[in-house]
Amino acid sequence: MKTFATRLAGRPALTCAAVLLCGLTSSLASGQTPAEPPKDWTGSAGLGLSVTSGNSDTVNVNIAFDVTRTPKARNVMKWTGLFLRGSQNSSTVVNRTSFAYRDEYAFSGRTYAFGGVDYLRDTFKRIDYLVAPTAGIGFNVLNTDARKFTVFGGAGTISEKNPGVDVRTSAVVTAGEKLALQLTPNAAIKHAETALWKANDFGDALYTSSIGLASKLSDRMQLTIDLLDTFKTRPATAATKKNDLAFVTAIVAKF
Repeated sequence: MKTFATRLAGRPALTCAAVLLCGLTSSLASGQTPAEPPKDWTGSAGLGLSVTSGNSDTVNVNIAFDVTRTPKARNVMKWTGLFLRGSQNSSTVVNRTSFAYRDEYAFSGRTYAFGGVDYLRDTFKRIDYLVAPTAGIGFNVLNTDARKFTVFGGAGTISEKNPGVDVRTSAVVTAGEKLALQLTPNAAIKHAETALWKANDFGDALYTSSIGLASKLSDRMQLTIDLLDTFKTRPATAATKKNDLAFVTAIVAKF
């Protein structure tokens, strides 16, 4: 009696199918599953809400998102956004919106070029809008799954509109750093610092920094706690405070 292999002899298509079937069966038997291909799009969206009543009535809302697209191995595009609004006794006390886009192209595992634009609107800092397109070079000091630390520098322009004042545009120099550490499988810490200096007057600058902790709730959900700081050395008016701090907590869904 001819064996199964003998019967397949001379039939290449059937032979290939049998080999693939045997390989799949062996893989399933060993408990292994084919690795999922990397996603072109990843990101997260978060929502935070706090309400108090009694001696004072307060409502604070924050909405945040970040989206990353990796169309090619060397190219990464990132979008981030944050909306903060708070009221106390029916009066608005916080109203801030920020967006950022950044496109990075890696020359090597450590060096990359970037281009992007930042947008800020802050009612209580008397900024109708601030737009800053910049480009430059970055360097990955650490670049592993558990530890990431990058520094960057570049140049561009800044256009700022304040109430009752015409738009002012000038050249800027920028620099900053970003740090992300996976402390445990369920906890991570992140930190970022960015500076924008006007090229004709380095005493006129905008500094933004953040530090945060993320705790994993499930495969797709996490709790985040962030402290955000915005410091403008020369605010629009003498009565406007230079420094603004925001403490933000949110439930974040990852995709």
